[in-house]
Parts: sequence; structure tokens; C-alpha cells
Amino acid sequence: MGAKSMSAAADSAKLHRTSIGFWLYLMTDCMLFASLFATFAVLRTATADGPSGADIFQLPLMLVSTVILLVSSFACGIALIGLKNRNMVQIAWGLTATFVLGVAFLSIEIYEFAHLINEGYGPDRSAFLSAFFTLVGTHGLHILVGLIWLAVLGWVFYKRGINAKSGRQLTIFGMFWHFLDLVWIFVFTIVYLLGVLS
Repeated sequence: MGAKSMSAAADSAKLHRTSIGFWLYLMTDCMLFASLFATFAVLRTATADGPSGADIFQLPLMLVSTVILLVSSFACGIALIGLKNRNMVQIAWGLTATFVLGVAFLSIEIYEFAHLINEGYGPDRSAFLSAFFTLVGTHGLHILVGLIWLAVLGWVFYKRGINAKSGRQLTIFGMFWHFLDLVWIFVFTIVYLLGVLS
């Protein structure tokens, strides 16, 4: 076996080990979100004579933010395809689009929180709102961490180009970002859609 083949095998083994470790992390995150969803489900009617989801949620705005996040996941996929093809331009466009769309999504979430608090519907208003802010805010915090990670990743690719380490980092980031999109689909359906329709 040549040195190049041995290096490729070692890179593949590192990616496998890193992926397993990250899957374990995602499983703990799944448990975190599962507990937050369960808490929200229990407290969704505990409005303390205050507003319910149907009274305060802006479904069209949340639908727009959902589309934005799903398109960002598609853009992240383009970056991963670029990695497979060793196409730096494709990676750059994919990461840039993912970042811009992620910022847009987070901006809508911050606007929604600020608007609700301004209207007097902050997390201290009722158990329902406390559970809402905790669940949606935890997802937003994950998005913020993802954006910081993405900015660092973009700098790594700009300085070092495509190599085994940057490839592993992008692959792991892709797993993280797609996971956040999946969680948001549940948030949109359970919190916003059912909240408005019920």
C-alpha cells in the first residue's frame, strides 16, 4: 500500500471517529430538545389568563423563517457537494449563502422575541410563554453557535483551502446544521402551526 493510500485510509478513519463522537453529541442534543418539547406540551395551555399561541403567533412570518432555514440547509448541501468535487468556488458560495440565510433566520427570531416582550408577553407572563421562550430560544442559541462556527470554517477554507481536516470540519458542521433544520420543522409544526390552529 502506497503512502497516498495509507494517508487516505487514515483520513477516513479520523472522519469515522469524529462522526461517531459528533453523533453522540447530537443524541444528547436530541434528549435536550425532547425534554423541552415535552415541557412545552405540558405547559402550552398554562396561559394564566394571558394570551395563547393563537393570539400572538405570526404564522406567515414564521413560515417565511422556516423556508429561509430550509433553503440554508440546501445551501449547506451545495457546500458539501463542492467538498466532494473539491470545488472551492462551490464551497465558498454554499457557505456564504448558508451564513446569510442563517443570519436572516436568527434576525426574524430576535425580532419576534423583541416584539412579544414589547407587547408585554415575555417569558415571565405565563408558564406557556416561559416554555415557548426556552424552547425557541434554545434553538436560536444553537443557530448562533452554528453561525460562529460557520464564520470560523469559512476563514479556515480561505486560509488553508481543501484538505482532510477542513473537509472533516465541514462534514461535521453539515450534520449539525441539518439537525437544527430538522428540530425547527418540529418547532414550527408543534409550537406555531398547532398553536395557531388549536
